[in-house]
Amino acid sequence: MTNTTAVLKSRINSIDLLRGMIMIIMALDHVRDFFHITAMTEDPTNPATTTPILFFTRWITHYCAPIFVFLTGTAAFLSGQRKTKKEQSAFLFKRGLWLIIAELTIVNLFFGFDPLYHFVGLQVIWVIGVSMILLSVLLYLPLRVLFVIGLLLVAGHNLLDRFNYASMGETPLWYGLLHQQVFLNYAEGRFFGVLYPLIPWPGVMLLGYCLGSWYVKGFDAGRRKKLLVQWGLGAIVLFVALRWANVYGDLVPWSKQSETFRTVISFFNVTKYPPSLLYLCMTLGPGLLVLRAVEKASGSWTNYVLVFGRVPLFYYLLHFFTIHLLCVIAFFATGEPMSRAASGMMAFRPNDWGFSLGVVYLIWIGLLVFLYPFCKRYSEYKATHNQWWLSYL
Repeated sequence: MTNTTAVLKSRINSIDLLRGMIMIIMALDHVRDFFHITAMTEDPTNPATTTPILFFTRWITHYCAPIFVFLTGTAAFLSGQRKTKKEQSAFLFKRGLWLIIAELTIVNLFFGFDPLYHFVGLQVIWVIGVSMILLSVLLYLPLRVLFVIGLLLVAGHNLLDRFNYASMGETPLWYGLLHQQVFLNYAEGRFFGVLYPLIPWPGVMLLGYCLGSWYVKGFDAGRRKKLLVQWGLGAIVLFVALRWANVYGDLVPWSKQSETFRTVISFFNVTKYPPSLLYLCMTLGPGLLVLRAVEKASGSWTNYVLVFGRVPLFYYLLHFFTIHLLCVIAFFATGEPMSRAASGMMAFRPNDWGFSLGVVYLIWIGLLVFLYPFCKRYSEYKATHNQWWLSYL
């Protein structure tokens, strides 16, 4: 057995498959951000103005961040089986710190193509980093306690909605970091934004960490499958019941619209920033069912998806850089002058520039084809080498 085969056999394919699926879907939303004609001027989830295909394009990508954070917790538990608690705690703390630094530097550079960092934003990588640091301290507690903490954060954080400020301009930074998006102009031409408030993301990671206990050697596979179905269906039923009642679990209630399909859109248009209880039930519930469904999956398609699922951070950074570079190329290829090049969050992406949704899908597919060999090569390298830095990328 080769080293590569040995390492890959130690991985759990169903987890890598689900992670690979959401990494693939994630790229669609980022391609839409950079290339769709209305991405900067209209809300694709607004029931009054969106179309079914545009809403679906945005809605399907809602599954990415929560499942990504959730499975990060699962991976942390499984990797901890090969370490002492002290070793695992130290690793999670250092990796979490590295992710925060990477968010502030690499991710913002690739997102904005601005080496002077006129805009710095905190997105999903920073909440993963902070959640890892918190997990590095909490992992000494019993799993049952971690599960309760995670459940309280996920199910109870919407109680804070009543304390939200009327606008982002009024929101203090400390509250923005915790529960409400905030954008600050902290100096002339300098902006800072919290796109992903922290709560309840640590709770999502803790729940994923607890899930890892279902995948340890000796855990009955039949019982795991039943648990995945029970918890997955339970989350979906809870979503439907609470959403229908409009009593708790999301900042924005649904309402009857002028057309049936717009009412359906309103029902499924739940809050992502921060992720509401209903948002997490709607995404993590089906995620658990997919984990059950792909447990014995095989075929050529799985080999393709697994590549992306095994190198998530490498893929994340590479896909952001590539999408933005393609945007710059397309900007000049369409005859746009340098004077039209936007600056700030997304350089070379004017608000009124872009293409149809059909073109966005073609660019997305082309992007995945282009990135595949790079991710495959790195996945193979990572499986056959043990340099310390590989654990951080």
